Amino acid sequence: MGSVGDCYDNAMAEGFFATLETELFDLRPLFEGPEQARREVFSYIEGFYNTQRLHGQLGYRSPVDFEATVSPCDQSSPPPPPCDAAPARQVHPTTAPA
Repeated sequence: MGSVGDCYDNAMAEGFFATLETELFDLRPLFEGPEQARREVFSYIEGFYNTQRLHGQLGYRSPVDFEATVSPCDQSSPPPPPCDAAPARQVHPTTAPA
């Protein structure tokens, strides 16, 4: 994300809404009311965009396919903690058990 006033400030959100307009709104007539619009947008996002639509940033794979092929412990970056290790719980000193 860019800084305030930067041309990249809302690029990701604007890209998503441009896709939504092109793939959902341009292909169907007007909605009968706000409730139908909410249902259609939810159905598009949860039923198609997040599960089936091919995303360029994911190598033109759907998010479901991408997540199935990528290991949660990818070793190409600095070594993360082991997959089975639970993250350390931070306790504020004043709320620590006595």
